[in-house]
Amino acid sequence: MSASIPAVSRFRSFKDSPAIARNPVTVLQTYTEEFGDTFRFYLGGLKEAIVTIDPAVIQHVLKTNAENYQKSEIQVKRMGHFLGKGLLTTEGQPWRDQRRLIQKGFDRKQLDALTAIMQDSLDASMAEFDRRIQAGPVDIYPQLMEMTFAMVARSLFGAKLDRKDIDLVSHTICTVQEFIVRQTLQPYLNPWFAASGELKKHEDMRVSADNVLLEIIKQRRHQPPGSDMLQSLMDARYADGEGMTDELVLSESMQLLVAGHETSSNGLSWLLYLMSQHPECLARVREEFYAVLGDNLLTHGDVMKFPYTSQVIAEALRLYPPFWMVDRMAINEDRIGDTVIPAGAMVIVYVYGAHHAKSRWDSPEEFRPERMAKENDKLRTPFTYLPFGGGPRICIGNQYAMLQILMILSTLLRRYDFVLAPGQDIEERAMVILRPKNGIRMSFKPAAAVTREPEPVPAGV
Repeated sequence: MSASIPAVSRFRSFKDSPAIARNPVTVLQTYTEEFGDTFRFYLGGLKEAIVTIDPAVIQHVLKTNAENYQKSEIQVKRMGHFLGKGLLTTEGQPWRDQRRLIQKGFDRKQLDALTAIMQDSLDASMAEFDRRIQAGPVDIYPQLMEMTFAMVARSLFGAKLDRKDIDLVSHTICTVQEFIVRQTLQPYLNPWFAASGELKKHEDMRVSADNVLLEIIKQRRHQPPGSDMLQSLMDARYADGEGMTDELVLSESMQLLVAGHETSSNGLSWLLYLMSQHPECLARVREEFYAVLGDNLLTHGDVMKFPYTSQVIAEALRLYPPFWMVDRMAINEDRIGDTVIPAGAMVIVYVYGAHHAKSRWDSPEEFRPERMAKENDKLRTPFTYLPFGGGPRICIGNQYAMLQILMILSTLLRRYDFVLAPGQDIEERAMVILRPKNGIRMSFKPAAAVTREPEPVPAGV
């Protein structure tokens, strides 16, 4: 690789690999401070990679010359092994074809249709949440994971999806994701995973979850059309008029489940944590919900009506981006300014580092929602803020995620007051998604009534 790129030695990379497996962010932040915006290191001491927080390099890799950078082995091989060949794990024309088909499931008309399904799921989840908080503080992370997974699962497969099936698939996805991270960050253990039966155990879990969803798909072929995303996938047609096979519908469904629920649940967990530390922010967001909605439920048509809440969400996603990194593999040798990217090189766009760069953000560790005001967008260097990635492969479900976050947040804030339970060490851990390492325990109680000025009575009435 280019001698112009500073390098972490292979020995140090290997020595640091257990720490990287525990929490990559802690180690990569140290490397970034020591070696600069772009540097090389070895994953597990074996696989060489270029890590960057330089917005010019990021823009070139994700957008300007995106055709030269395909998804790396982490996603194509490791995730593809467990999740099949879908939107997350394909490249080239097959990816473009799938993107075009699946995009229809996230258009305005479809999101409008999904709102009722999402609200029914949320109502059921809130009834269970009400019961659980009676016993004292709860860890909001698993609560919100359960809430968002049920919502995405029912958005995909309809409101009647069985609870035990939701739990089985959810458990499988979380367990398999942790295993994929171990395979990636400690590749020297992969022979042991195969010999010890760990690999087969996770493969068997995946097969059980696949069979549950495949049976739902097969049954739907013989049922009246629904208004969920599964129907959109089944109705989609390629240029030759053919639709997706049941197996491809399964792969896409599983990948939408993976990408769809953890983004929102992790974003919401960090959002509630930040607002619990900034009561003035919480009060302002709550008042905005009441001003726009009153006591009504939120719909997709309301999403653009919350300017301050949108700033708060955006700032939370800056501090704690769910997709903390994006990885690519260079097909051909490339040059970005003085930086040479050899053919076959893995490039890691270090999103968390970009969001916390002192050279790009004023006091980056502070929670300042006002920095995300619309008028500041044009002042920000492109590709310094990318909570949903960037370029042609930007997250396809970002509008769904925003709708989901706002629906859950509007319900929680208008129903409860909440405080952070004392004596906790709140810390992030970067898995596939950036999650709270030790959870976030909070106490909830019914919210005090919000006092709002009465509407003026028209003269003469």
